[in-house]
Amino acid sequence: MRPPWSMIIFTTLAGAGQGLLLLLVLLDFLRRAGAVEAPTLLFSVGAAAVLLLSGCGLVAATFHLGHPLRAWRAMAMWRTSWLSREVIVLPAFMAVVALWGASHLLGWPAPLAGALAGLAAAALALLLYVCTGMIYGAVKAIRAWATPLTPLNFALIGLASGALLATALASALAPNLVPGLALATVGATVLAAATRGATLWRNLNLPAKTTLQTAIGMRHPRIRQISQGSMGGSFNTREFFHGQPEVFVQRMRWAAALLGFALPALALLLAAPSPALLSVLCLLQLPGLLAERWSFFAEGQHTQNLYYRAVG
Repeated sequence: MRPPWSMIIFTTLAGAGQGLLLLLVLLDFLRRAGAVEAPTLLFSVGAAAVLLLSGCGLVAATFHLGHPLRAWRAMAMWRTSWLSREVIVLPAFMAVVALWGASHLLGWPAPLAGALAGLAAAALALLLYVCTGMIYGAVKAIRAWATPLTPLNFALIGLASGALLATALASALAPNLVPGLALATVGATVLAAATRGATLWRNLNLPAKTTLQTAIGMRHPRIRQISQGSMGGSFNTREFFHGQPEVFVQRMRWAAALLGFALPALALLLAAPSPALLSVLCLLQLPGLLAERWSFFAEGQHTQNLYYRAVG
């Protein structure tokens, strides 16, 4: 499939924001239980960062719409559409995050209300991972996406990138939390890399259900297609193909593996996580995460590609 950059940016930024929120809510509960010490400024600033990431992702997502002013109509099919559910959950998530952040910034006098707001925000973050992942995981025609690994990868990669952001914030506002958060970031990154690697291995070894032989009803072992099936470009040839050579696809996979997973994990294991190092890692991880999401979309192969594969 053709990777849409609007969706690549949205899923990457919003996923990182959700992961950051989950880590902050966990730290908030540990703080309330007396297990860790953390200033309330960490949570108010962190909530603002979550809203910024989600807002930027939402703006990017609007460029994927043919008529952005009609985006509200996407909520109408919430009973059957994961996209409609995502459109409903995302604003609710942002609203609760704003409420949770305000409770820390303004010193909410009711601790239970602040804790409940954090719990609700965490639940919505997890639900949003499911909705976003199932938009693609529920498409049975794209077998590379139609697997429970799709929403799992969205969640784990978002959690790993969010953990790195949380570590970077803590390095400036709560240095005592950095060692624990750095270790959690390494664990989340390794787990995300393992599940993404498992997905890639599955997709590369996925047997085709339809071949040229079954499509035209011939059993001859050697059938060569010399025409793409149309005289010129069309919606099918534009939207169902990424249009890049295999060497470009391989480079994107390597960029995702090195910048998105290997570099952050190794750097946190081998070097002291200073604010400068963590800032650099966040900046270097972003193109790796974008490359990973590009690869995810490019791995989607529709059966119709058999018909348009060759260009005469």
